[in-house]
Amino acid sequence: MAKKSDKKSQNNSGGPKIRTPIVCVLGHVDHGKTSLLDRIRGSSVVTGEAGAITQHIGATVVPIETIIAMGGAIKNLKINIPGLLFIDTPGHHSFTTLRARGGALADLAIVVVDITDGFKPQTIEALQILRGCRTPFVMAATKIDRISGWRAHQGEAFHSSFAKQNQRVIDLVEKKTYELVGTLAEHGFSSERFDRIDDFAKSLAIVPVSAHTGEGIADLLMVLIGLAQRYMEQALTLSVDGAGIGTVLEVKEGC
Repeated sequence: MAKKSDKKSQNNSGGPKIRTPIVCVLGHVDHGKTSLLDRIRGSSVVTGEAGAITQHIGATVVPIETIIAMGGAIKNLKINIPGLLFIDTPGHHSFTTLRARGGALADLAIVVVDITDGFKPQTIEALQILRGCRTPFVMAATKIDRISGWRAHQGEAFHSSFAKQNQRVIDLVEKKTYELVGTLAEHGFSSERFDRIDDFAKSLAIVPVSAHTGEGIADLLMVLIGLAQRYMEQALTLSVDGAGIGTVLEVKEGC
């Protein structure tokens, strides 16, 4: 992480050069954290994990070109960050310390919750970690494609796909979303579905997504980039003075 200083490096446009925001991904086991990242980075990390459960912290830089190529409204944003650095954390209850380290390091976070399953113990723990670290976060309501009757539209923005669903599915998604809103309120967070928020500084954004079909993924990335650029530019400004600062997240013993 860059050291703060009064002397700031400049980008090609003459403005301050912004470093890559660090985004920690937290949530309950099997709610789709790694699958979500797989969709974003076009990899298949989840298939290599024991039981499809992440056993360590993994870090991946996704360049801004890759994000823009996903399409959606993000292509209309004026973007001045080089990409996003994602930290994927284990969801199993045994990995509390690893999750806490990731949450403390992050500039932003994604809390992943299965929209069909709701809040679980590690979801609550993730909220507590992020509150303690004062880390801004977005909630990804995953697995919308598993809602009964959902008609998938590969890679589309959530609003576009949502508008094509029948009324029964629309009503069910609304019900599930407001169950999340209610649970978040019980834990002291004001929240709303991302496309209904006027002030992102006052309301936590809930973004319905599907890692399987790619629906809503571009929306999730757009919200993250928007938050980083709107509210965190000063914290993300690179300094050219002094030594760099690193954080050890995990140490593996040699065989």
